[in-house]
Amino acid sequence: MKDFKVIRQEIIQKTIEYYHAKFSLTEFIPGKSRVNYAGRIFDQNELVNAVEASLDFWLTEGRFSEEFTEKISDFLGIEHVLLTNSGSSANLLAFSALTSEKLGEKRLQPGDEVISVAAGFPATVTPIIQYGLVPVFVDVDFPTYNIDIEMMRKAITSKTRCIFIAHTLGNPFNIDEVMKLATENNLWVIEDNCDAFGSEYKGKKTGTFGHLSTISFYPAHHITTGEGGAICTNDPQLASLVRAFRDWGRDCYCAGGENNTCGKRFSQQFGDLPFGFDHKYVYSEIGYNLKMTDIQAAIGAAQVEKLPYFCERRKENFKKWSMIFSKWPEYFILPEATEDSDPAWFAFIVTIKEGSPFNRDKITSYFNDKLIETRNLFAGNMTKQPGFIDKNWRIADHLNNTDYIMNNTFFLGTYPGLTEEMFDYTERILEEFIASVKK
Repeated sequence: MKDFKVIRQEIIQKTIEYYHAKFSLTEFIPGKSRVNYAGRIFDQNELVNAVEASLDFWLTEGRFSEEFTEKISDFLGIEHVLLTNSGSSANLLAFSALTSEKLGEKRLQPGDEVISVAAGFPATVTPIIQYGLVPVFVDVDFPTYNIDIEMMRKAITSKTRCIFIAHTLGNPFNIDEVMKLATENNLWVIEDNCDAFGSEYKGKKTGTFGHLSTISFYPAHHITTGEGGAICTNDPQLASLVRAFRDWGRDCYCAGGENNTCGKRFSQQFGDLPFGFDHKYVYSEIGYNLKMTDIQAAIGAAQVEKLPYFCERRKENFKKWSMIFSKWPEYFILPEATEDSDPAWFAFIVTIKEGSPFNRDKITSYFNDKLIETRNLFAGNMTKQPGFIDKNWRIADHLNNTDYIMNNTFFLGTYPGLTEEMFDYTERILEEFIASVKK
């Protein structure tokens, strides 16, 4: 019988051959091939890593999880990275950590208010409602699509305890002003960095400013593990709390397959349990099981190596869309980067100006018929979504821009899979559309 190491090498070699046979580049055929807004971009390394992890058959967090977290930590320059099964779970866990009794008077409690925006993705808001706190929705501004700082300043009350907002479509919000307000009012800050992994503000990576930040590895995002996410922090206590909530609420922090890391496994007192109760089975939080598998982490460990290249491609693609749409300034509000920022754009966002001879649905339907994918800015106005009606939230002042976005805004992709042929085709289709509405 062959040695298993020899068989393993044969499998890896066949995997490489399979990648080139199965996933070779396909030709773009205008009008027949789709211009997707997003998609996974990978090579043989992701496939090999996934197979390697399968052959290890460790399954739960293992060597690839350690490698992946170290690479994220190095990329961001942040101390603690905890992997989870999705970006939405990352948001839930980051918020959960701030409700822990271990934080004493600083913990978030039901009835407290949390500053957020309604023009975004639900996963940034749902944990606030699920824990019985009150989202305070602040409007966003054009052309950054980020939180209105002046309105935010006025929205803070004696009940405000936290700011939980995203860098919209990769464009950093005004971090200086947000952190200044947080410091002045002793507020927690959670950066939803799910659409902005690789963006920078004043030369520093987003996801490194708040007390906690989150990342998503869904296929549409900057890198992917299929499903997956991460929570990042420089605060060791918050990292410990996130880990507890992620891992069933347990007090023990031993890695999978390890025992008695603390050296006090059978010599402590917890709650009303008998003295010396096994620390591996002590639960200090009401938690979940939201961990990532090692197979997912294996894919991520290969993907993250490509992140700098992916970010540059997104920036280049954003510029290409800008050149195309800037031909019609009378019809479109085009996005602009926040001052002092360098976004790794998740998408190119477009808003139809008042008085244009067409509306959002007309142009997006035209694109869709020509196989060009578009998306709305996620939930539009969260307060009008079925699941959020009659929930306990308040609007800070007004949501005028948010309502306008709900009715008039869409976005196109910037992902690295877009080609010159796709841009040329979309530009031609846009020119056809504009000509048709001018008649």
